[in-house]
Amino acid sequence: MIKIYTDGSCLENPGNGGWAAIIINNGQKTNIKGSKKNTTNNQMELLAPIEALKKIPKGSKVQIFTDSKYVKSGITEWIYNWKKNGWKTANKQEVKNKDLWTELDILANQFEISWNWVKAHSTDELNNEVDLIAKEAANL
Repeated sequence: MIKIYTDGSCLENPGNGGWAAIIINNGQKTNIKGSKKNTTNNQMELLAPIEALKKIPKGSKVQIFTDSKYVKSGITEWIYNWKKNGWKTANKQEVKNKDLWTELDILANQFEISWNWVKAHSTDELNNEVDLIAKEAANL
């Protein structure tokens, strides 16, 4: 089982952003991160699991830990109705970040994923660590 901790950060929203992931595979820990100018916190939260999934073997069993209810609820609940309704929200608005949601959906379907929400800035050491890495990336 591969464990992935993800986080996104934005200095201002929108503004300079960073994303990060900690991937634990067979006891080996790998950190990845990236940054983007003129972005949003939600975009960074989505890029973290997207980029992490690109780094692991397709078909893997994965546990993803995120402190973003937007990401967890979006990929495990809301996405089904968005797709059914032509990528419109319940209010008939275009789904924001559709390009990232589409990419995450395609990637997620290539794995057996358990999505887990963790409380931000709490007792989960790896969540706190990935938060720091994302903030550092946003400052690049």
